[in-house]
Amino acid sequence: MTDPARRDPEAFLRQAAQEGRGRLKIFLGAAPGVGKTYEMLTGGMQRLKAGVDVVVGVVETHGRRETEALLHGHEVIPRRAVDHAGRQLHEMDLDAILARAPRLVLVDELAHSNAPGSRHPKRYQDVEELMDAGIDVYSTVNIQHVESLNDVVASFTRVRVRETVPDAILEMAEIEVIDIPPDELIERLKDGKVYIPAEASRALNHFFSKSNLTALREMALRRAAQAVDAQMLDYVRAHALAGSFAAGERVLVAISEAPGAQGLVRAAKRLADALKARWSAIHIETQRSLALTPEERAQLADTMALASRLGATTGTIAAPTVVEGLRHAAADVRATQIVIGKSSRPWWFELRHGSVVDRLVRDVGDVAVHVLPVEVKAAPRQHPPRRNARQWGRPLDYLWSILMIAAMTAVGRLLLEVIDLSNIALLYLVPVMFAAASFGLREGLFAGAVSSLAYNFFFLPPTGTLTVSNPENVISILVFLGVAIVTGQFGARVRAQADLAQSSARQNAALAGFSRGLTASASREELMQAICGEVARLLSVRTVLLLPSRDGPQLAAAVPPEDRLGQIEKAVAQWAMDNDQPAGRGSSTLTASDWLFHPLRTSRGVLAVLGLANEDAGEPLRSDQLPLLMSLLDQASIAFDRMALEEEMLDARQVRERDRLRSALLSSVSHDLRTPLTTILSAVHELKREQPSDLLDSVDMEAQRLNRFVANLLDMARVEAGALPLKAEPTDLFDAVASAVHDTRRSLAGHEVLVDISPDIPFVQVDPTLLHHCLINLLDNTGRYANPGTPVRVRGRRSPDAILLSVIDEGPGIPPGMEERLFETFSRFEGSDRIKHGTGLGLAIVKGFAEAMGLSVAAANNADPHGACFTITIPEHLILSAPTAEDIA
Repeated sequence: MTDPARRDPEAFLRQAAQEGRGRLKIFLGAAPGVGKTYEMLTGGMQRLKAGVDVVVGVVETHGRRETEALLHGHEVIPRRAVDHAGRQLHEMDLDAILARAPRLVLVDELAHSNAPGSRHPKRYQDVEELMDAGIDVYSTVNIQHVESLNDVVASFTRVRVRETVPDAILEMAEIEVIDIPPDELIERLKDGKVYIPAEASRALNHFFSKSNLTALREMALRRAAQAVDAQMLDYVRAHALAGSFAAGERVLVAISEAPGAQGLVRAAKRLADALKARWSAIHIETQRSLALTPEERAQLADTMALASRLGATTGTIAAPTVVEGLRHAAADVRATQIVIGKSSRPWWFELRHGSVVDRLVRDVGDVAVHVLPVEVKAAPRQHPPRRNARQWGRPLDYLWSILMIAAMTAVGRLLLEVIDLSNIALLYLVPVMFAAASFGLREGLFAGAVSSLAYNFFFLPPTGTLTVSNPENVISILVFLGVAIVTGQFGARVRAQADLAQSSARQNAALAGFSRGLTASASREELMQAICGEVARLLSVRTVLLLPSRDGPQLAAAVPPEDRLGQIEKAVAQWAMDNDQPAGRGSSTLTASDWLFHPLRTSRGVLAVLGLANEDAGEPLRSDQLPLLMSLLDQASIAFDRMALEEEMLDARQVRERDRLRSALLSSVSHDLRTPLTTILSAVHELKREQPSDLLDSVDMEAQRLNRFVANLLDMARVEAGALPLKAEPTDLFDAVASAVHDTRRSLAGHEVLVDISPDIPFVQVDPTLLHHCLINLLDNTGRYANPGTPVRVRGRRSPDAILLSVIDEGPGIPPGMEERLFETFSRFEGSDRIKHGTGLGLAIVKGFAEAMGLSVAAANNADPHGACFTITIPEHLILSAPTAEDIA
C-alpha cells in the first residue's frame, strides 16, 4: 500500500527521465480545418518574438492563404528529397534540424508516415529523437489519428485512417485543444477554407457531417482531459501532495465476501461509464479475513473476477481496519467517488462494532460516498465444532500460556526480596504479550486473567488465598488486568498484521518466481511446460494446457504428463475457449468434469486454456487459492501473448526475406530470358516473311506468350520492390480499352468483345501504360476461362464517387471464397474444369498496378449472364472534369 505522504518512486522516476529532454506540445483537433497549424505557427511566432530560437521543420499549409501568411518571419529548414517509385517525395530533414540545434522546432502532422528509406518510419519517431537532443517541439494531430481511438472513430465515420500515433506520445505531451463548433467548421468547409470546392461537397456528405463532428469534438476534449489527469496524478504522486485533485473523476468500489458485492461492482461500472471515469475495485484484508469460510472466499474471488472482466483495476490491501484501508486506497488512486455497501445489521451489532459507513464518511475527506444496501446471507456452517475450535484456539496454546505464567511466578518469588511488590506485576506482562502475539487475542486475554489470579494468590497479602486485604491492591489488580487486556489486544493485532504481511509476501514471492520461470523459456513449448509445471508446484494440482484448433482443443503440455483427455473434458475446455469463462469442477458451469478450465485471455482473444485437477478427484482448488490462481493466469497470459508475438515477428521476417529472395530470383531469371527471347522472335518474324507456315505461326504465338510471361515476371518483381515508375496523365478510358482489346485479339479469339462505355465518362488521371497492362491481363484471363463462343463485355459506369470499369465473361464463375485469393501471387483455380495454362501472376499484377495508381480491383460472380466480373474502381479524386466547349476551342 502506497503511503500518500511518501513520494511515489515510479512517478518520480518518470519525471526524472524527462530531465534534459525537450518538451512536446501537441495542438489537438477534432477534425481537419479547425486551425491546428494556424495556432501552432501563431504560438511559434510568439515564442520567436520573446527571443526563443524557433525554426520550422515541416508545415503543411494545404494551400490555405491564412496559414501561408504565418510562415513569413519564420526560418524554414528546407526539406530533403527522397526518390520513391519514380516520384520525388519531400520529407522533414531531421539531420539538418539536429545540426541547426534550435530551441524550438515546429513539426506539422505528427502521425505522418515517412517515405521508405528514411531513418524512422513515422514522424513521431523523428520528434522523439529531436526531444532526446534537448529540442522542444510543437506539433499537431487530429483525434482520429490516436491509436486507441482509431477503431472507435471508424465505427461511426466509416473512415479508418492508416496513420496513427501511440497514446504514450500524448501522455507525455502538453496538450492544447483547438476547438471550434461544428457549424462553424462546416461553414469554413463550404467557403473552401479546408478543401477545394469539389472535395468539400463530398466531404460534407461523408466525414464532415454535423453528427460526426460533434462526436469527434467530444472525443478530443475527453482524450485531452484524460492525458492531463494522468500527468497531474504523476506530479502529485512524485511530490507527495495530499488531496484528490479531481481534474477527472475516479471511482473506487469496496468489495467483500458478501453475495451482494457483485451488485456493488455492477453499480460502480455504471457510475464509471456515466462519468467516463477510471475505476478500481479494492478488497480490504483485515484480521477478520483469516476466519472466512471456503464459501465466502469463493464468493470474494468471483466478485474480483467480475470486476476484472468489467474493466476495473483490482487489488487487495492489508490494513488494520476496513476504514483505514479504504482511506489509504482512496488517497492512493485519488478517488473522487467511493461506492460501498451497507448491510442490514441489528442495532446492538452497530453499537458494539460501530458502522464502517459512518466512520468512512467522517474520515475520508472531500470524496463523494455512494452507499448501497447489500443483502448479507449467513453462510452455512457445515462443521461448527471445528470452526469453534479454531476460534478458541488449541489446548496446547493455553498450556504454553500457563507454563509461561508459572515461570514468571517462580522468577517473581526469587526476586521478591530484591524488588518492590508493585514491580512484580510487570513480570506478568511477558506471558500476556507472548500469548497474544504467538497464539491470538483469546489466548492473550486468558493469560491476563490467569496472571492477575497468580499475582493475587502468590504475592498479595494474605498470600495463598484469593482475598485482598488492602483496598489499594484491588485497584492494582484491576489496573493490571486492564493493562493485560490492552496489551493482549495490541499483541493480537500485531500478530494478525504479521500473518497478513507474511501471506502477502509468500504470494508475491510465488508470483516473482513464476515470472522468472516464464521469462527463462526460450520457445513456446518450453513456456507451456513451464506454465503447467509452476502452477502445479504452487497449487499442488495436476495441470494441462490446451490450444485451440479446427479439430477442437489440442493437448500441448501437462504435469504430470497426460496421454489424453476424455471427451467431456475436451467439451468443457472448448466451452471455456468459446465463452472466455471458467468451466468445470469448482465453477458454475459444466461441473460434471473432474477438471477446472480457465482461459488465458489477452487483447487478441483466448490463446489457450489451463486445466487443473486434484489427485483425489475432489475440488481442484481451495477457495483461498483463487486469488493466487488469478494472478498466475494473468502473468501466464502476458507471457503467452509475448511468445506468440515473437513467433509472428519471426515468421514475418522470414516471409520478408523469402519475398526478397524470390523477387531477386524473378528479376534475374527474367532478364536472362529476355535476350534469347528477343532473338527468337526476330528470327521467327524473318522466317515468316520469307516462307510463311502454320508451324512458324505456332512458334510465334508461343514465343509471344513466353514473352508476356517474362514481362509479367519483371512487372511482379517491380511491384513487390515498390519500384514502379508512375507517369500519370489524362487518359481516355474508351481508347485504353480499345488498345487493350487490340493487343489481346489472339487470347480473345472466338469471343465477341462488346465495349459498353458511357460517352459522358470523363478522362481519368492515371498512368496509361500501367492501366494498359491491367486491362491486358484481365482480358487475357477472361479469354482463357470464358466458355468458348461466348461474348466478353467491357463496361464503364459512373457512380456518385467513382468510375467502375468492369470486364465480364460468361463462364463457370469464381468458386466461393476465392474472390480475395485470386489476386495473390501464383494463385490459380483448382478443379477439373478450371485447369488452364498460365502462371497465376496476371491478376496479382493487376492488383499491384492498380494500387500503385491509387485504384482498387475486386472480383465477383455475375448473376445474369452467369460468369466472372472483375471491376477496377477509379476514385473521385482521379476523375477529371469534362472539357467545356471553350476548352476545346
